[in-house]
Amino acid sequence: MLTTSTADIAGIAGAGIAGAVTKSPTGAAAIGLGVAAGANAGLQYVERDVHGKEQDTIAQAAGPLQPGDIGHWSVVHRIPIEANQHGDVVVTGVVGGKDFTCKEIIFSVNTTDKAGEHRSFYTASVCLDGKTWKWASAEPATARWGSLQ
Repeated sequence: MLTTSTADIAGIAGAGIAGAVTKSPTGAAAIGLGVAAGANAGLQYVERDVHGKEQDTIAQAAGPLQPGDIGHWSVVHRIPIEANQHGDVVVTGVVGGKDFTCKEIIFSVNTTDKAGEHRSFYTASVCLDGKTWKWASAEPATARWGSLQ
């Protein structure tokens, strides 16, 4: 799994390479910091993309459900930045009208570790955007995703 230490390693490697081509320690450090910042920004972009795909998958699973129905969702990541995820989703309410429909949902995220499988539960909103159900919660208050935007 990729982590923020990936950016640190890139910065150290960048500083090492820069040290080989410049005699200025300040210049080498600046190049290393620039490489680290670029790697960190790239990592954050990929994390947002991964979370967006997870959220869209959950929204698609919740869309056709009626209140009280339980659906299942799962996502397999192409880039191993985070573990593949799966869980259940239930619609707890419908808000809006004919041209503006949203659903309140509770969903689980199942994780497996050496101790076994664990479930965590979260709430969110999804809304119909044309013919596609989309994630509508700007910032779920969860430790799992933190600030998404």
